[in-house]
Amino acid sequence: MPLPPLVRRACRLVGCLALVAGLAAAGTAAAEPPVAGRPLPPWQPGQLDIHQINTGTGDAALFILPDGTTFLLDAGAVNRTGEREPNYDAPQRPDASLRPGETIVRYLRRFHPDGPEGALDYAMLTHFHGDHMGTLTADAPVSASGAYRLTGITDVGDAVRIRTLLDRDWPAYDYPAPSGGAMMLNYRAFLKWQIENRGLAVERFQPGRSDQIVLRRAADRYPNFEVRNIAANGQVWTGTGTAVRNRFPPGILPIENNCSLAFRLTYGAFTYFNGGDLSGQLSPRDPAWGEMESAVAWVTGPVDAHALNHHGTNDSANAFFLSVLQPRIHILSTYASSQPSPDVMRRMLSERIYPGPRDIFITNSGWPGRREIMVKLFGEPDTAWLLAQIEGAASRQGHVVLRVDPGGDHYRVVVLDDSRWEGNVVSVHGPYQSRGAKTAVTSR
Repeated sequence: MPLPPLVRRACRLVGCLALVAGLAAAGTAAAEPPVAGRPLPPWQPGQLDIHQINTGTGDAALFILPDGTTFLLDAGAVNRTGEREPNYDAPQRPDASLRPGETIVRYLRRFHPDGPEGALDYAMLTHFHGDHMGTLTADAPVSASGAYRLTGITDVGDAVRIRTLLDRDWPAYDYPAPSGGAMMLNYRAFLKWQIENRGLAVERFQPGRSDQIVLRRAADRYPNFEVRNIAANGQVWTGTGTAVRNRFPPGILPIENNCSLAFRLTYGAFTYFNGGDLSGQLSPRDPAWGEMESAVAWVTGPVDAHALNHHGTNDSANAFFLSVLQPRIHILSTYASSQPSPDVMRRMLSERIYPGPRDIFITNSGWPGRREIMVKLFGEPDTAWLLAQIEGAASRQGHVVLRVDPGGDHYRVVVLDDSRWEGNVVSVHGPYQSRGAKTAVTSR
């Protein structure tokens, strides 16, 4: 159970790590299993929670690491009004009474191990697109400081203190080209004000390193935990030390999606991968270096779970990538009618690409008018087939929570109701045996 406020305050004042450790051990012993129809039991010390938050407007994921260190990956708040026809994108969840960034804040305050006033130890942006950091619209409100406007990550950071923020291009923001657009200028103004007034530390994410996201509270208790930086800006870890190589030939610059950060999280026998919007599927005439997934797969290796690259859009999840990672759990953070594509679904399901069972969890699947858009994109036969596969997914709507047991040998997938602000558990899947575990029974 989360530490009471008075105990947390006392620990901060006297640095009583031994007291924290003792309470953590006691809390782990009393872990309560999730049950459909009830609230998700609070995170317990020793557990690893990965919450794929569904706002209907892009990616956002809350990580609660085994010692209580917190980490927000992305804060999508995409708005493509005027760019896409009506009903192309999903409606906001649970409703549009708050901005998507405010919805993320509300979710963080509900599940943060330190309670509603808890700070984020880390935040990280995979890349600079609105569905990962927040579209800057003409009506975005100005922050109370007057220094920047509120959308996505700036909305979150305005309400919740962030201690360290990592992105792909601090401090120059000039790769692959100078970033002078309104969204980036607003983001940089946010960073400047937060650095000067709230003590924010900003770092450039560096492939190859394993010391940028670390356990901040009790690292010595969990020596089998690691976040390894795999890729950023087209640079990919070689698998040796911290050495990297450039996927792209001299003079060739990657597109923004292929600049995405990628990392592998390991906790004991459990492994998870996230690669933002990296692309993997090429047309026959494209050069091999035009996709990043194959280069990343080599050094990532097999995983238990991953967030599907680029929301399952048609250029993601190539056969080689899937054949190497062989995920037991596919998490699809989707918000558009094009996500996932029929071809991506075929590759995910194919036992010719890799054998064995796999479960698919989708954050958004159906909304009024989506089917008609899908028919325009894919045709009637492929649309009918794809909708049938979505219907057969382990879950097709809601927040998706990976809850890994202390030590990492087993995990469950818990789906939360995203139609209500305080949504309860909808379904519980597992326990699954982690890939690196020696014994256990895997069930769904």
